[in-house]
Amino acid sequence: MYPNILDTINIQELGRELQYARIKRGLTQEDAAKIIEVARTTITAIEKGERRIRADELIRLAQAYGCQVSDFVRPRPKVEPFQVQFRRSNQRILEDDDKIIPYIDAFEELSRNYLELEQITGTPLIRKYPVEYDVTGLRVEQGAQSVAIEERNRLGLGDGSIASLRDILEQDVGLRIFYLPMHSVKLSALYLYDEQLGGCIAINSLHPKERRSWSLAHTYGHFLVHRYKPIIFFEDSYQRMLESQRFADHFALYFLMPTSGLTRRFNDIWRTKKKLTPADLCTLAHYYGVSVAAITLRLEDIRLLPKGTWHKLREGGFKVRETQQQLDLPAVSIWEEKLPTRYQYLALDAFDRELITEGQFARFLGVDRVEARYIAEILRQHTSDVTDDTPIDLDMSQSLGA
Repeated sequence: MYPNILDTINIQELGRELQYARIKRGLTQEDAAKIIEVARTTITAIEKGERRIRADELIRLAQAYGCQVSDFVRPRPKVEPFQVQFRRSNQRILEDDDKIIPYIDAFEELSRNYLELEQITGTPLIRKYPVEYDVTGLRVEQGAQSVAIEERNRLGLGDGSIASLRDILEQDVGLRIFYLPMHSVKLSALYLYDEQLGGCIAINSLHPKERRSWSLAHTYGHFLVHRYKPIIFFEDSYQRMLESQRFADHFALYFLMPTSGLTRRFNDIWRTKKKLTPADLCTLAHYYGVSVAAITLRLEDIRLLPKGTWHKLREGGFKVRETQQQLDLPAVSIWEEKLPTRYQYLALDAFDRELITEGQFARFLGVDRVEARYIAEILRQHTSDVTDDTPIDLDMSQSLGA
């Protein structure tokens, strides 16, 4: 089968796919040449599409790259490599910290997989994007508040807390959002807009829940105003000095903690108790899904608390986590799955309709075949009763007694 396919396949596209797979595996052209016992120049020719690869060579390279032969010979969506797009805007960052590159590659693979599943099942993602906002001539804070209010109104959010920001941005806006473990501590999010893929966001799943919520709102603010500029968002970095990053920070403030709603809740507490305690701050922070520092500084900003309140609390030894534990506040509600729910159901649909194999289904989910079968069964159970709103738990370890 493979020789016939290789005789007709576009060798330039196949060469690019092989090059991306090799780079993602951390192998050099010299390494690849040794695998198939050819000169390095032959690998160069294959990757440039100047020399057609033989079936036995493709099989060996696919094994070495941790891929299946079908990953290279099946038609896949063609997108511009994320690394290339990020380098145009973040050249110095990528040169200074090449540890970010594997996360960019993983982000690209998932985004492209998502588009591929849509094409396989014939269910494109509906984009409900607003026109890119123009804040030219406005002060950063003024522009951020204006956009935040307009977006809340557009999405029908009122001025209360946002129960699940990720669900809203995925379902009501049409963004592709992934939660990836990024071991670079300060790396909070990656964002990229591609004409074929639309807006794509990766959030660092290793960060605390409040910080993930902040990173997602910050990145959404960037999408609304600076849509076509890829960003690598670091917490507490020099980027905070850039106007685009300052806008996104202020947008997150106003979007997550709208002035009118926060003022009303503050006044309700004040009328009852005539004071605001650290426990009240923890409760407010939990309601809005943000950190205690963020809610306190926001209250200072709108002059409901004296300037320097957070500094005094911190200097006085205020223990946030201990107070939260004493209050027995439930966990902040943020969906924590690596893959969007829709992505998982698209993969299941393709598998059940025999449009993809079990091995491909497992690879789309990033698990082995045993776990893929377990996940498929759980997903099927939740599609069997549309009235069941129980959260989907895809953690296999409990059922296996791990």
